[in-house]
Amino acid sequence: MTFDPSTLTYNDAGLIPAIAQDAASGDVLMMAWMNAESVARTLETGRVTYWSRSRQSFWVKGDTSGHVQELVDFRVDCDRDCILVTVNQTGPACHTGRRSCFYTAVRAGDEVELMQPMAPNPPSA
Repeated sequence: MTFDPSTLTYNDAGLIPAIAQDAASGDVLMMAWMNAESVARTLETGRVTYWSRSRQSFWVKGDTSGHVQELVDFRVDCDRDCILVTVNQTGPACHTGRRSCFYTAVRAGDEVELMQPMAPNPPSA
């Protein structure tokens, strides 16, 4: 069966959440948004492409920062309203320079920073 991006369930803005997971470690790296065209581009090129809501444009992860996400696997959840991309991540995934965007935990009511930036002056995503 051939995959068709239009069969996914998008929100009212035409977007679907996409979770990026490190293919080697299994770590959750980040969450961003895709539209049908960015899904198609990701599958065609093997470079993960998101839709930037703030810039209203496509965002190929790593084009400006060098922190590329190479697609390893593309999965759709049971409701077809969320995507999981497993990736080979080059450098930090987070615009703060951290390996993952999920670097803050809440433990016993306190926020705890779990990791420091990989680079002192992180470039934009």
